[in-house]
Formats: sequence, structure tokens, C-alpha cells
Amino acid sequence: MSDAAPPRPAVLVTGGAKRLGAAIARAFGEAGWHVVIHYGSSRDEAEALAAALPSAETVRCDLADGDAAVAMVEALSACLPDWRVLANCAAIFDRDSVTELDSATYLRAMQVNSATPARMAQAFLAHARAAGGRRVIQFTDQKLANPNPDFPSYTMSKHAVAAMVPMLAQPLDEGGAAHPGDRVYALAPGAILPSHDQSEDEAEVSHRLNLLKRRTGAEEIAQACLWLAQGWLASGETLFVDSGQHLLAQPRDVIYLAREGVSV
Repeated sequence: MSDAAPPRPAVLVTGGAKRLGAAIARAFGEAGWHVVIHYGSSRDEAEALAAALPSAETVRCDLADGDAAVAMVEALSACLPDWRVLANCAAIFDRDSVTELDSATYLRAMQVNSATPARMAQAFLAHARAAGGRRVIQFTDQKLANPNPDFPSYTMSKHAVAAMVPMLAQPLDEGGAAHPGDRVYALAPGAILPSHDQSEDEAEVSHRLNLLKRRTGAEEIAQACLWLAQGWLASGETLFVDSGQHLLAQPRDVIYLAREGVSV
């Protein structure tokens, strides 16, 4: 009988080198997981974070290349003995106009924010090995319940990835990827960190434009991911972590509401 310790459960966090993804990677690492930190161009940040965690590695992939992203998942599936969670956190959030949609912005948003995460989830459910079931966590946005006309390409891409969540959650026929222990979730954050040209002072104002009039912390999103990783919530559900922002009707993105002096 072997006395070897079982392998740490593994999680892949896309966009895990910086910002919200880094907070999620840290939380899983501190909870005893092996963390695979995906990055696109932030190699230095990814390697520094991996070095600071008890068990971590980095992997690079351009998520605009869906085939490369699927190949990355297949390669990780072959070498990770207990890969339980895929957290698709990475996203692009580029400006465009609801009255004049920019084709390049739209196509890139749909690929990086929707098509690639969907294909990665399919590959993960088809190939990853895990004890006790696998969890897919697709990041959406509170904008799905609280729409405004700003950042339309981004918003449409988040609607698209959200639409895939209940479909992936349904049991598939024989030969499909689903297993009774698997769960597919959407996690919908509100305003968490400064975006674009926001200063910290502006973010402090805009991120309190919610029902609780408080700023939701990145660590709250990370803890929500850890909770979803346990599989207690029914598959196909969406968890909003936004201090009630999605329950409001906001005519513009909070970046602009704050600059216009709007309050809750």
C-alpha cells in the first residue's frame, strides 16, 4: 500500500496573472489547491504569482485562438491527475458604441469572451480527470440583469457565454462529456476594480453605485469561486456577487454615472 499523499486538486484560472484572476489564483493556492495560472502577455506577473503560491505553474495561450485554447486544455488534461475546476475569468472590455458597433471590437469580444470559454469548457468536460466531479465557472457580468448601452460588444459576448451555461449543464447523451457529478456555473460580478482610465478615487465612487452602497472586493469573488468549486449549487445556476447592483436600473455604465455625479 502506497503512503504517497494524494495529488492536490487543480484549478486553471484564465487571466490569472493580474487583477481579479490573480485574486482567484491566490485564494485557491492558499486553500491548498494546485493552481495553473493562464496568461496572454503578462508572463512576469504570472511567474511571480506562481512562485509565491505553495503549488502552481503557468501556461501561456492567446485566447483569440480557439484551437490553441482547446489544445491547452487537452494538454493539461493529460498531465493533471485531479483537475477539478476551470475558472474562465479572462475577458476583454473594449469601448464601442451601441449606435455604431465596431466590427473588429465585436468579433474579438465574441471570440475571447464567449466562443473560446465555451470551447474550453467542452474540452475540459470531455477530457479532464477529477475526483468527485468537475466544475466549470464561466464569468459573466451583472450587466446581463442590469443592461445599459455602454460597451455593447462586451455585453453581447457575456450574454452569449451565459446562454451556454444551462446548455452545458444539461445531461448529454451517451458519448457526451457530462457526468452526474459535474457542475457548470456562471459567476456574475459587478464593478470590482478600476477600468480603462478610471482613477482609484473615481472607482471608489462608481463601485458604490449599488443597493448596499459598498465596494465589492476582489476577495469576495475569489471566495465565491471557492464555494462554487464545492458543487453545492445546482448546475446551470448563476451567482451574482455585486452588492445588489444587478437589481438596479442604471442608464449607463458606472464609469460614466460617477463622472456625471449620479448617486444611488
